[in-house]
Amino acid sequence: MTFLWLEAGSFIEDFKQIHLLFDGQVISFILNFIIDSLQNTLQAFIWPVNIVQIAPPYGAIGLGLAFWLFPTFVKKHVEAWLFDGEEEEETE
Repeated sequence: MTFLWLEAGSFIEDFKQIHLLFDGQVISFILNFIIDSLQNTLQAFIWPVNIVQIAPPYGAIGLGLAFWLFPTFVKKHVEAWLFDGEEEEETE
């Protein structure tokens, strides 16, 4: 989810720079987009660090509770909603 949010923001920023395509700077535009995508990928992997830094110690406590509560209470309902009606495959 974080990655999608960051990519959408990056796409909007790149769309604002669309005039570069008309100025003959296509390679620069493409390189900027690739660099932004790599930065967004990195930020998507380290988003918990941002939460902990924003509100110490409550950010760490909230993050720990979320990681504990999600699989305990929410995961079953989300999986049932997402995979409703799909057959389970057994691998041996």
